[in-house]
Amino acid sequence: DRDPETIRRQQEQERKKKQDLDDEEKTAKFIEQQVRRGLEGKELEMPVYTELTRENEEEKVIFTLNKGASTSVAASSKTGVLGQNTLKMVERAVKRKGAAHISGQPKEKKKKSALDEIMELEEEKKRTSRRDYWLQPDIIVKIVTKKLGEKYHKKKAVVKEVIDKYTAVVRLIDSGDKLKLDQTHLETVIPAPGKKVMVLNGGYRGNEGILESINERRFSVTITIDSGPLKGRRVEDIQYEDVSKLA
Repeated sequence: DRDPETIRRQQEQERKKKQDLDDEEKTAKFIEQQVRRGLEGKELEMPVYTELTRENEEEKVIFTLNKGASTSVAASSKTGVLGQNTLKMVERAVKRKGAAHISGQPKEKKKKSALDEIMELEEEKKRTSRRDYWLQPDIIVKIVTKKLGEKYHKKKAVVKEVIDKYTAVVRLIDSGDKLKLDQTHLETVIPAPGKKVMVLNGGYRGNEGILESINERRFSVTITIDSGPLKGRRVEDIQYEDVSKLA
């Protein structure tokens, strides 16, 4: 039937159908845009689905459909697909955001053992307890300056008194002569293993001990402290200049 009125009605129906489809697509796109904006600002709450129940078994369940809700099968199908895609996108975005939140949390630091803490304290003591002076009474030193002549060069002496931290009054072991010398004119004396020594610098400064061994390659010694609260502690790798023989 090619009646002009019939053709006009068919064209009007097709135009309305196309407009309905366009409106559904616009609505779906608008929802997706709102979802993206919402994800940037705050957490999204996922919908909670509950079971359909009725309190009175005798009551009838009535469903009401809006008259204006009827659309073509194609439009409903397309809208359903868009809605499902939107929901899936929301779920994925929420999962990604949750995973990012978890990964962004600082990892728990591995707990240190008591031995690790002691070792760190020892290293800290070594770094912070060093001084630029080292003289102590009753230690044996060697005279290294040549300004006093060959008579005193490389002679050993006992420190009898320390003046202003950097100067010592020493008495020579072989002659008994007394000299007043700066610490730059003296050096420490390393005895044979088994002899008593004093630590002159670092974290164990002032402690007395027994020399256990000498490491000539590292210019260091190992001692065992034999007095005070640290008695019995073995200390390794003490440099030559940080320990000297006791008189």
